[in-house]
Amino acid sequence: MSHGEGEDNLVLEAREMLATGRDEEEVFAELAARTSDWGASALAVCLALGVPRTDAEARIREARPLFDEFEVGEEDLVAMLLACGHVFVVDRVLDGRGERIRDLLWTAACARGGFPGSMIPWFRTGELTKIFLLFAQTRFRDGQGSPPEFWAAMVTAGELLAAEDGSDQAEMTAGLEHSRAQATCFGTGSQMRP
Repeated sequence: MSHGEGEDNLVLEAREMLATGRDEEEVFAELAARTSDWGASALAVCLALGVPRTDAEARIREARPLFDEFEVGEEDLVAMLLACGHVFVVDRVLDGRGERIRDLLWTAACARGGFPGSMIPWFRTGELTKIFLLFAQTRFRDGQGSPPEFWAAMVTAGELLAAEDGSDQAEMTAGLEHSRAQATCFGTGSQMRP
């Protein structure tokens, strides 16, 4: 759908539905069922959420082959797959400090040997404390990942995060202390238990 009055109305409708507390999947499914234009509906939801147009259009282009796999009446399934594919995620722009923390947590993720794909939106939306607290619970199995690199990145990220005031300050402090203890003990080749 080219940018115009029809698209503006669809975006406005999506924005109003989101404002009532409905989630992205539900809004997409309703618009898609009503308009039969899944691409325009997905684009409207993205734009209503605040995804920049160029990003939204690129995401829809990538998702378009998915539409051919489904039929009218299966909008809920398409909505679920679009959500799982992170089409509706609004990327958060971080300041330099936030970017540094995100980079450190990405380094930790790689040194850990990976992470669940469901965490990708956390990186994209800047939920850095949430990632840190989850990673602070990491236990390494023999031969997997690089514990010294992981814990070194975690300590630095934790120190930067701990400087912020927040409701989860006690958890942050505990996660940072645990990360420091793990980083220290990997010099002896053993991992402390919490």
